[in-house]
Amino acid sequence: HWDAAFAQGDENRSWFQEQATTSVAMLEGAGVDPLDPVIDVGGGSARLVDDLLGRGFRDLTVLDVSPLALALAQRRLGGRAGEVVWIPQDLLSWSPIRRYAAWHDRAVFHFLVAESARAAYRRVLDVATEPGAVAVVGTFAPHGPTQCSGLPVARYDAAQLAAQFGPEWELTDSRAVDHRTPAGAVQPFTWVALRRRTSGVALD
Repeated sequence: HWDAAFAQGDENRSWFQEQATTSVAMLEGAGVDPLDPVIDVGGGSARLVDDLLGRGFRDLTVLDVSPLALALAQRRLGGRAGEVVWIPQDLLSWSPIRRYAAWHDRAVFHFLVAESARAAYRRVLDVATEPGAVAVVGTFAPHGPTQCSGLPVARYDAAQLAAQFGPEWELTDSRAVDHRTPAGAVQPFTWVALRRRTSGVALD
């Protein structure tokens, strides 16, 4: 599904952003440092990685289920693509082998309409993050679209989204942001920044 979506072209997709302004602002607002390891889950061909490299971040990982999306990002970055770890895998079945200080997710979580999928997401998040880690997550807002790329989505306000992550994640920031698509449509998003309170799951 996602390879077919990205085959239509990066800049033609509804989620395209020339710059990941909100993502960068929320990561920096949460105190994420250029020395911190950061993972962008469902990052695809998004330009957050470009923005972070430009700010001196040097421990960056991008995970996406679509190898085609990752290839688009790698071609765009050229020689700088070698400075990033690329993981072509389904997030829900991924087994992290290290931990990250910052987890970023723009528009993956809202595709998880089944509780079993959300539970799988949380299990991976718990393994992949460390005590004190930051999670920055963006989803469609309650008055946002009910579908994206032909798939149903869940919609959240800030309190509802934070509650999905349970008491070990503390809400530290939230924002309501309107995303304008390349076609000119406006999509309302909810963004939250969360900080992990407790120790993580032991790695095997």
